[in-house]
Amino acid sequence: MSWITKTLTSSIGRKILMSTTGLFLCTFLVVHLVGNLQLFRNDHGLAFNVYSHFMGTNPVIRTIEWGLVLGFGVHIYQAYVLAAKNKKARGGQPYVSNHSEQNSEWTSRNMSILGTVILVFMIVHLYNFFWRARFGKLVPDTNNNDDLYTLVVSSFHNVPYVLLYVAAQVALGYHLWHGFRSGFQTLGLNHRKYMGLIKYTGYAFSVAVAAGFAAMPLYFLLFTNEKGEITSQAPAFVQSLLVAFN
Repeated sequence: MSWITKTLTSSIGRKILMSTTGLFLCTFLVVHLVGNLQLFRNDHGLAFNVYSHFMGTNPVIRTIEWGLVLGFGVHIYQAYVLAAKNKKARGGQPYVSNHSEQNSEWTSRNMSILGTVILVFMIVHLYNFFWRARFGKLVPDTNNNDDLYTLVVSSFHNVPYVLLYVAAQVALGYHLWHGFRSGFQTLGLNHRKYMGLIKYTGYAFSVAVAAGFAAMPLYFLLFTNEKGEITSQAPAFVQSLLVAFN
């Protein structure tokens, strides 16, 4: 076994892989969120469908997708390997005498649970949108792009799916709450002069990303009809935000 293999399969090596892939996936979340904000445009989904068409056909993006698949795969695998190792080190039993709740945040003690919720959501989400967009038959819109917007609106009027979506965003927010800062610490990118900045940037990032994604299904479920058109019952502040966005 080479030194590289030994390093990457050690506990610290696995944590480094977790951190690098986690921070890489944070960039994906930002891009994905910014693109999905097109859903709020008052154009019957035309801008969102243009964005979706670009993401699905651009060769550079299609190549990057394989990097995302690898990043997700490595991150998930290393997470469960580390969780299993930690459990084995405890003899398969939870800590009963060290009062870990006094020494660590709730998020850090439950990263595996949060990650599992996110993984379940990802499987459902990928089938519902990615698989159906790539391999299903979507009706074209007026610009002759696949009308993924109509599929999104339909999905976001499905109450069980919206509940799963929002629950997953809450889990994602908590996951990022700990993971963002932890990633920098594991890579040694921490110093008392700027660790506070990283910490609070991570908190702001986790809230913004989770709230941004959760706002989408809630908006369609609560404030639009089945065509994605905002209803007159929508609060004034929601209508004002949409006017400002458009």
